[in-house]
Amino acid sequence: MAKTESTLKNMVLTLLVITGVAGASLGFMYELTKGPIEAAKAAKQQAAIKEVVPGFTNNPGDEMYELTSEEGFKLKLFPAKKDGELIGVAIESMTNKGFGGNIKIMVGLKPDGTLINYQVLEHKETPGLGTKMDDWFKSDKGNQNILGKHPENNNLTVSKDGGEVDAITAATISSRAFLDAVRVAYETYTKNTGSQPAAANTSSEEGGTR
Repeated sequence: MAKTESTLKNMVLTLLVITGVAGASLGFMYELTKGPIEAAKAAKQQAAIKEVVPGFTNNPGDEMYELTSEEGFKLKLFPAKKDGELIGVAIESMTNKGFGGNIKIMVGLKPDGTLINYQVLEHKETPGLGTKMDDWFKSDKGNQNILGKHPENNNLTVSKDGGEVDAITAATISSRAFLDAVRVAYETYTKNTGSQPAAANTSSEEGGTR
């Protein structure tokens, strides 16, 4: 068998063939994994809604709608109902003020605007410091717990800023950002539902002070 001549034309054709095969393979793998990835995202979202507004009997995802915050964030809102009656709303909120960038959380509000629960969805905060927000603001230690509080009746900012909440030790920026995401959720919802209460309408991060 004659050896293929090593010419520019042959090399270009070979590269085109390799690129085409690789592209087809990637496209096939994308289509193959697209469904499971979307299903996993939906399951994670549903679990977060159940965590922050337990007890609903509807499918909040079917009634999801979006609102835009004053900061320009697109927030997803999930009405949670029990036997047709609104018992709360789960709000997928975010802030860009984190020490490591964006922080996305799911916040649950009662019909009167009281905070039910929260779950941190995404963040890039420093491990061991800012990452403590997963549980910090649910703890009954000191003035950490924000559950059961109302954003209108309680000053949900860190104590260093004159608020009622103890910041995560050595992670003040992360704490401010987390509480800002809570504020964004509450204010965006209430400002888009008139003057009614929420849901009523059926230094460095590492070891230092920041």
